Amino acid sequence: MEFFIYCRDRPDTDAILEELAEAHWSFMDGYADAMIARGPTLTPDRTRHTGSMHIIDVTDDDAAHAFAFEEPYFQAGVYAQVLIHRWVNELGRTMWDFRSEATDH
Repeated sequence: MEFFIYCRDRPDTDAILEELAEAHWSFMDGYADAMIARGPTLTPDRTRHTGSMHIIDVTDDDAAHAFAFEEPYFQAGVYAQVLIHRWVNELGRTMWDFRSEATDH
C-alpha cells in the first residue's frame, strides 16, 4: 500500500534537525526499499527546512504510522503536524528512475 506522508516542522527546530540528522538518515536507510519519493520542504528562498515529504510503499496503515511516528525527528518533537494519506503511484516509478536536472530556482 502506498502512502503520502507530510511532516510540518515546528518553528525553531534547526538545532534538533542538525543534531539528529545521522539518526534520521539511519532510520530512512531501513526504508530504502519502500521509498518512492522523499525530500524536504523549504522556505521560498530555499534557506530553511519547513518539513519533510515521503511517499512510501509499505504493507498497511500500521506500517505507515510506524514509519511516521517512530522517525527520530518526530520522536524529538520536531514536527507540529503529521499527515498520512493513501496514495497511488500512477506512473509506477520512483524518484530515482528520473534523471536529476536540479537547478537553483
